[in-house]
Amino acid sequence: MKIIIGSITAARRSVVSGVAVLACLAQAASADEVADFYKGKTFTIVVGHEVGTGFDIYGRVLARHLGRHIPGNPNVVVQNMNGASGLTSANWLYNIAPKDGLVMATFVQSVPFEPLYGNAAARFDPAKSTWIGNLEESVGVCGVSKASGIARFGDMLIRETVMAGTGSTGPLGKASLAVKNLLGAKIKLVTGYQGSASVKLAIQRGEVAGICGLPMSTITSFWKDDYESGNFKPVIQLSGRPQPQLRGVPHVDDFAKSDEDRQVLGLIFGTLALGRLYVSTPGVPRDRVEALRTAFTVTAKDPAFLEDAAKTQIDVSATTGGEVEAFIARISSSSPRVIDRAKQAYRND
Repeated sequence: MKIIIGSITAARRSVVSGVAVLACLAQAASADEVADFYKGKTFTIVVGHEVGTGFDIYGRVLARHLGRHIPGNPNVVVQNMNGASGLTSANWLYNIAPKDGLVMATFVQSVPFEPLYGNAAARFDPAKSTWIGNLEESVGVCGVSKASGIARFGDMLIRETVMAGTGSTGPLGKASLAVKNLLGAKIKLVTGYQGSASVKLAIQRGEVAGICGLPMSTITSFWKDDYESGNFKPVIQLSGRPQPQLRGVPHVDDFAKSDEDRQVLGLIFGTLALGRLYVSTPGVPRDRVEALRTAFTVTAKDPAFLEDAAKTQIDVSATTGGEVEAFIARISSSSPRVIDRAKQAYRND
């Protein structure tokens, strides 16, 4: 009987070993298929904002290195598709772009949540999109020019401050409106700017006093000269943990009076954590999804990429596609009351 048991055990081990070998062969075959698909092709990163914005710079730095880590090493190019504060590119990606894994897009972090607010212009389902990853966990702020005469956030509670945005439904405009309606700042919003690069020029010309919802990484890189000279200064932190470099600058969480208040502020401003997200179309074959997610994660740790990022003065604090997907699902499960309060925070009257 012992001999029989031993024989059965040996047989089972043989079967398990055979299954493992078959699994390895299947994985190798899948990897070869992915490499064969991408070899000799062009992979496109669509930037949903104008040239010269932080989204554009991040996308171009990523494009210089991503192809080395995608199986088959495709050529990677950047295409700008500006419009509706990133919504144009999101709609195009979801409804028109090929569903084969040869394109992904980046746009402002508020875009994936437009369907949550009932925006009929947002023709996509974030739960069905293919989230590839995020390059930066942003810390957003409101900032003003020295010429505005605003010395601290408290000044904005007692005197009118003209702030700029792309549109009242765009992320910069919505951040200003939320600060106005939730915190009581006397903000007058002027819209119509193409992006943060255009707003920077408007601030320098004295057309507007400042901007809300701008990532701190943009301020310390692309706005560095104005920031270090004191011509532009943050007056309130809108997201993330309080920053040591912003000691003395109040944080939006300081104004929360209840747990529900914190949830509303998290829904509105907490999404800034998705500072430089990347997403592909629905329907991408699973093996290509995994290949793109892996390539993105590996690129974010690549010494050559990090050296390029440092030279370009962009911050990298990457999260995986799975983490982005889970974050979006969690925010999208906010209660109807919290969502309604967030909607009210965006009114422009």
